[in-house]
Amino acid sequence: MTTKQRAYLKGLAMNIEPLFQCGKNSITPEFVAAVSEAIEKHEIIKVSILNNCLDDPKEVARMLSERTRSQLVQVIGKKIVLYKEAKDPKNRKIELPKASKKKDI
Repeated sequence: MTTKQRAYLKGLAMNIEPLFQCGKNSITPEFVAAVSEAIEKHEIIKVSILNNCLDDPKEVARMLSERTRSQLVQVIGKKIVLYKEAKDPKNRKIELPKASKKKDI
């Protein structure tokens, strides 16, 4: 993912509310399954880490991204933004900016 694409996704994420909250149980298989299903449907989601979660938000973000096979867009404080392109082209809602190619001068 390019920085331009990441910036675009960050802009989209500013306007969405967290769909999930990670609390004292941290990351369970059920939580991962629910997040994975939501990412497939929405493509971009926000997860909020509650104060009673003892794990580091960056570590939670890394684990969620790995287990859901999604891209970690950003971690700001206790908010995580994840992105994954929908498998079915008909369900794609987000069109990422094309990666620009640098030309040699």
